[in-house]
Amino acid sequence: MGKITGFLEIERHDRKYTPVAERLKHYKEFVVPLSEKDTREQAARCMNCGIPYCHGTGSVAPGSPGCPVNNQIPDWNDLVYQGNWEEASRNLHSTNNFPEFTGRICPAPCEASCTLNIDDNPVTIKTIECAIVDRAWENGWLKPELAPAKTGKKVAVIGSGPAGLACAQQLARAGHDVHVYEKHKKAGGLLRYGIPDFKMEKHIIDRRIAQMEGEGVTFHYGAFVGANGGIDPKKLVDEYDAIALTGGAEAGRDLAIPGRDLAGIHFAMDFLPQQNRRVSNEPLTGAADILAGGKHVVVIGGGDTGSDCIGTSFRQGAKSVTQLEIMPAPPEQENKALTWPNWPLKMRTSSSQAEGAAREFAVLTQKFSGADGKVKKLHCVRVDEKFKPLPGTEFELDAELVLLAMGFVHPVHEGMLKSLGVDLDQRGNVRANYNDYQTSLPKVFSAGDMRRGQSLVVWAIREGRLCARSIDTFLMGKSELAK
Repeated sequence: MGKITGFLEIERHDRKYTPVAERLKHYKEFVVPLSEKDTREQAARCMNCGIPYCHGTGSVAPGSPGCPVNNQIPDWNDLVYQGNWEEASRNLHSTNNFPEFTGRICPAPCEASCTLNIDDNPVTIKTIECAIVDRAWENGWLKPELAPAKTGKKVAVIGSGPAGLACAQQLARAGHDVHVYEKHKKAGGLLRYGIPDFKMEKHIIDRRIAQMEGEGVTFHYGAFVGANGGIDPKKLVDEYDAIALTGGAEAGRDLAIPGRDLAGIHFAMDFLPQQNRRVSNEPLTGAADILAGGKHVVVIGGGDTGSDCIGTSFRQGAKSVTQLEIMPAPPEQENKALTWPNWPLKMRTSSSQAEGAAREFAVLTQKFSGADGKVKKLHCVRVDEKFKPLPGTEFELDAELVLLAMGFVHPVHEGMLKSLGVDLDQRGNVRANYNDYQTSLPKVFSAGDMRRGQSLVVWAIREGRLCARSIDTFLMGKSELAK
């Protein structure tokens, strides 16, 4: 453990943000890291509790307490407290391929399940995790890990989001010849094209790709797998010893109401990738610019994607940003006796929301209206707990740009999935069980959002690792890869 009396003596102290007026001028990360002294003191607060729920239960059930990748959090907290950063990095990487991703964008269910969260003072686990991996990169400790021997087996991984990258890296370290097929110009999936640079700069991804290339992973960019001129997935099945489908859940939830066809109404995932491409000087691939500058912006959807739209809109110079959520406002504070150590439903304010967005809860959008074919207003109504409109509560909002951020319903079916003929579950995701991640087709596996539906980056990494172990077992009869 850390210092025996650490949690009694040391108050929780976490990373801060640079001021709003300053950070809105750019797209760079704005989290201010703790000093080494402060980080070690925060690690000392880890209290050697009898049952550390922060570990995770190893369960695959959504909402299970703790860390889905089963990070050995008390262990590396103690190593940081002792100043043994290199061993802390080895321990951290034993369960998580990409802690620099989770240390930036994971919502940290580990902190919600921390025993010290009973009085709202959990260990700053996410901050310590990020400090460990950033120090490891700074000191050159993270080199390519070459397999001791090659197996002669070839595996194709389709999709280079966090699930695909974790799966590919694990398989390469097991000695397989791994080829990753990515339809875009660069790897990363939503990490690159969905997460704004102000939350995670893209050189963070690039250095991992370089490590994986050093381990023998081959990346094929601009390689769309599917029908209509793309790579025939059935041909890949014939050419490779195993296939991993890790393409994510990209079918956005739409809002089919009157006026939906007006110009200026877009899916969040048409808006966000454009700005990421601008920042990295990547062409917009012929799409018309979607820009918030000088406009009244309305974001429909109260989750992380909606928050990303808010922060991006403000940086583009939006006149105003309003975020609508159909759910009622959650309580300011959860009832610990009922929720801990599970993830609680409570009011949270993201860094982007704190930049000046107006937030409206229990609101239903009934129709869009406009002029000259362009959206100008939203017509809304308040709803009760059963989402039924409350008479007399109708109101209008000015809107020159509307961004739909209501989540994703399932993977895109057209193209690869239909061409392969793989079975889908009742939610429209690829059907593959928790035990071996095998689909209905021989030697075809699936992991991440394409299999489980929209979820967290930490679940994608976990599933990618487990899928790799299953593929390795399928090819070799056994596997030494970590679970």
